[in-house]
Amino acid sequence: MDNKPKNEITEENLWETLVSMQNETFMTSGRGSKSGVEFTYTIKADKNGNPGGEMFVSTKEKSITKSSVLAAYRKAIEVQLSDGKVSGPKKIGTFGASYLYPIFLKLGIITRD
Repeated sequence: MDNKPKNEITEENLWETLVSMQNETFMTSGRGSKSGVEFTYTIKADKNGNPGGEMFVSTKEKSITKSSVLAAYRKAIEVQLSDGKVSGPKKIGTFGASYLYPIFLKLGIITRD
């Protein structure tokens, strides 16, 4: 069985894809009987007008850096390939995973089933 992601999102074009999806609404997966939290994110431009290196989530004070996003992407791909799915954000195990998990699902980078 081929567990490879069925999309065109690569490490090289991930950040550009995230920039294009700013302000879309996502929902965290929640915990147990608690429902998830709705959120959006933005990636602010740098002083030259290019996309900066930080993702700002609407429900969080701290930003998620581009390097953390790329680390989460690599880990998600690793888990997807070895387990055939990524059952939840804890499997990604990086800062911001609870926010990145639903984004990665929407992009088809990972599956949960």
